[in-house]
Amino acid sequence: MPDSTPLRGSVPSSYVLLLYDHLRHQGYDATVLLGQPPPSREDTPGRTPITEWKRLLERAAAALDDPALGLRLGQQITPAYFGLMGYVLLACPHLGAALQRLRDFERLFYDVSPLRVQSIASTLVLEWGTENGRPGALVDEAAISALVHMARDITGQPQISPSRIDFVNAASCPKAAYAEILGCAVHFEQSATRVHVPSFWLAQPLRQADPQLLQLLQQQAADQLRRLPPRGALSARIREEMPALLQQGAAHADAVAQRLHLSPRSLHRQLAREGLRFGALRDECLHQLACDYLADWRLQLSEIAQLLGYSEQSAFTRAFRRWHGCSPHQYRKQLRTEAGPGI
Repeated sequence: MPDSTPLRGSVPSSYVLLLYDHLRHQGYDATVLLGQPPPSREDTPGRTPITEWKRLLERAAAALDDPALGLRLGQQITPAYFGLMGYVLLACPHLGAALQRLRDFERLFYDVSPLRVQSIASTLVLEWGTENGRPGALVDEAAISALVHMARDITGQPQISPSRIDFVNAASCPKAAYAEILGCAVHFEQSATRVHVPSFWLAQPLRQADPQLLQLLQQQAADQLRRLPPRGALSARIREEMPALLQQGAAHADAVAQRLHLSPRSLHRQLAREGLRFGALRDECLHQLACDYLADWRLQLSEIAQLLGYSEQSAFTRAFRRWHGCSPHQYRKQLRTEAGPGI
């Protein structure tokens, strides 16, 4: 029987940028196909709801007629696409230490179902269940392929492979593609997603180990982790879903409740337990998203207004002035001044 658990969680928006880059390399206009990419800011790294990441992957796979898109996308991963955490891993002394950082900061990498780690004989097993839903083959395969190829990148050892990988889904493409890209035995329709890592690989040194840099980066990562809302909190789930709902013109309480498989009454009651009102939370999300979009110089004000669900730019301007005390144009001008020449 299919798992009916509502899918919730998020991934770094840098994963979406990897997909956009892949589409461009394939000759597609990613913006036309998928819409505007998420804004990128180093101080407040963006998050993309797992439901939106799943939708984007499925749409891109259909356009490319490539059921193995998730596997191929993971092959192109570099530390830069993991954001800050990519450089944390790269600065570790050996692969075992990098996997420990993956465990310590797992929510910054992939905030869906929690990671469990266990040692079995001469193997370290990384396992993800389905407590927060099943994202589907494309999402799971992109994540695991990225993990395998990231290990190869940071060690400088392209032959590194797990001893076995389990997926909860059925195979989405010819099984030979899994063996070719992942380099190990792959099993499907298992009770959890698992990566079996031979213990002897854990001592493999990394190509850019830097203890001093690692200490600094870990402090920054810990700060980012503290800023994430508690896992499972309703307000966190609403914040994750809000960008997509705004673009669809469906960021009202009834639509949000339906998307989260709640009654409107239950949604308001659960938010009240967190000391929040839906209208205020929606305004907070709009304000933060507006600031993020304004920091992306590629976006015109009219495009930002549309992304936020406003039918007219003037309505967006009035709302932003109410939130921030200045117009969007003045806010962007201030950002440019602070950024200095060359922007």
